Amino acid sequence: MKLAFMTLGCPTWDLATIIERAVAYGYDGIDFRGIADAIDITVLPEFTSGIAETHRRIDDAGLKVCTISSSIKVCDPDKKAENVEEARRTIEVATELGVENVRVFGGGPVESIGHAAAAEIGVSTIEDILALDGAEKLHWLFETHDHWIKSADCMLLLDKISVPAFGALWDIGHTSRVGGESPVQTYAAIGPRVGYAHIKDAVFDAEHPLAMADGWRYVPAGTGTLPLAEGLGILSRNGYDGWVTFEHEKRWHPELPEPEDAFPRFIEWFRSLDI
Repeated sequence: MKLAFMTLGCPTWDLATIIERAVAYGYDGIDFRGIADAIDITVLPEFTSGIAETHRRIDDAGLKVCTISSSIKVCDPDKKAENVEEARRTIEVATELGVENVRVFGGGPVESIGHAAAAEIGVSTIEDILALDGAEKLHWLFETHDHWIKSADCMLLLDKISVPAFGALWDIGHTSRVGGESPVQTYAAIGPRVGYAHIKDAVFDAEHPLAMADGWRYVPAGTGTLPLAEGLGILSRNGYDGWVTFEHEKRWHPELPEPEDAFPRFIEWFRSLDI
């Protein structure tokens, strides 16, 4: 498996620092989810007018941009045109950088219309995205996130769009912590469609001052109670050799450890696993 970190975890770093630290800590790639004040990299000069230089710098460092983590919510009917336009921009950037994967969310008005109806919206949006020039050369990965954490809900979309260009992003912590599924259960449902994996650990500690609304708080990988090693082991035994990304949510949770501490600790933990 190849290791990357998401730039969500280092919101104060510029591009040069991101590249330098990825090499220093031993990562293979970078998952871009914003730089500094901008969450959408497709509007930044480094990924528009200066993209050739960005590509050169990343290549010269021996790294890959493994994923562009978009803000696309395919099941949101009010943002369909906006989603398709972001997809168009993302295709241009991904093509220039040689990126394999694009992360998308589900979202949508699930609470009012239900998963089945929201999934129909998602199918329509994904079909429009895949009709864009160059889209089918990428891997659009639907994350187990927000309203779409349970694998049965994700399959409402995955079953209807069976082309290789559309697959699943397995956040192993989400499906366990929020979805209540074991890694075996999740893999049995979406395993063949998994094209990417996110890792972050947590512990239930409702009395802790830094606990989230659901009583959980994020902790360094391997120090929590989520079945991360079990999920990675299942992927490994089934021949998965793709990207594993450390999703350190420093941008959303500034109380978390600094990336200078968290990023190398993740590498150490992963290398200690027997998978």
